[in-house]
Amino acid sequence: MQKPIKEQKMVLIILLSNLFIVFLGIGLIIPVMPSFMNMMHITGSTMGYLVAVFAFAQLIVSPFAGRWVDSIGRKKMIVFGLVIFGISELIFGLGTNVSVLYISRILGGVSAAFIMPAVTAYVADITTIQDRSKAMGYVSAAISTGFIIGPGAGGFIADFGIRVPFFFAAVIAFLAAFSSVFILKEPLSKSELAELAANTQKSNFFKDLKKSTQPIYLIAFIIVFVLAFGLSAYETVFSLFSDHKFGFTPKDIATIIMISSIFAVIVQILWFGKLVNKLGEKAVIQLCLIIGAVLAFVSTVMSGFIAVLLVTCFIFLAFDLLRPALTTFLSKTAGKQQGFVAGMNSTYTSLGTIFGPALGGILFDININFPFLFAGVVMIVGLGLTMIWKEKADGVVYDVSNNTD
Repeated sequence: MQKPIKEQKMVLIILLSNLFIVFLGIGLIIPVMPSFMNMMHITGSTMGYLVAVFAFAQLIVSPFAGRWVDSIGRKKMIVFGLVIFGISELIFGLGTNVSVLYISRILGGVSAAFIMPAVTAYVADITTIQDRSKAMGYVSAAISTGFIIGPGAGGFIADFGIRVPFFFAAVIAFLAAFSSVFILKEPLSKSELAELAANTQKSNFFKDLKKSTQPIYLIAFIIVFVLAFGLSAYETVFSLFSDHKFGFTPKDIATIIMISSIFAVIVQILWFGKLVNKLGEKAVIQLCLIIGAVLAFVSTVMSGFIAVLLVTCFIFLAFDLLRPALTTFLSKTAGKQQGFVAGMNSTYTSLGTIFGPALGGILFDININFPFLFAGVVMIVGLGLTMIWKEKADGVVYDVSNNTD
């Protein structure tokens, strides 16, 4: 259901603000985690498990959340997700033992599974095919900007108390949920929701998983996994790699990540939509995979702060452009089943996020260059898969809303 231009822009701003707030909230706690670990006497392995349980909860809930987005509506899932996120941050801030922290992270994973598919489906509903790539670029930019601003803001807020960033994140999440109740409107009519709900009742998790392996979806979902796997593995070992190989200080590493992230956000906002409209999603995806693979290999031989900064800027850019290009392609492929595709997108992302850091850490212990070499190989495999994409996709009708197998 297309909205008037002015109303569409306002709704898009609210949706992007909600995503920004969630990822700002996630970023807020990053600078206080070392102090929080010491205060709670948490080991490094426990911190790793807390990260993993978030991703695992998101993995389990995402397929169901995608179906609920199509049955109960986009708006309700966004509001529920924001409320659950606020509760998770509040619980973490109040937590006095590790078991409570696990509960918080599980709720955090559930909230992510609710919010991301709902926002993606909502954006697809209110945009035209021509405008969708630009809008998805904005979605990715909102996420990245939240991550950029969050740690700096968290460090400032922590001056008022080590637990205050968690409470602040909870408050802004509740405010976002409250405003969304009154400002956002469900983009689908009752009849459209009823039709989607009827189709959803005929499906289940295993049918959805099976449907995700259809040729029209499979390669894109595999590349979603490759992206999440490669990016999470890269981010996990980057700080260790920079410290061990170059002796960079935490300030050096933070500066590289911040500049690289800002560079990627600017390109997403200004040029992503134009790039996709000129080249198409498939060509952008292939270009990003080529750049990512080449720079992953270059990472093993680079030296010096400027060289590391330049390589990191462009590898972050490749990852950050690849994400919305894939999301746009899947959204166009989904027809009316935006919730299903967005939910499975989240599922494959969670799988990559679970396995990427674990394998990256194992390879790093063997040889500090191995995680980057392996990431390069994985992206080359992903590139190879896109070569058969044309054969799979040609002649396929992209409105698959009546396909429930």
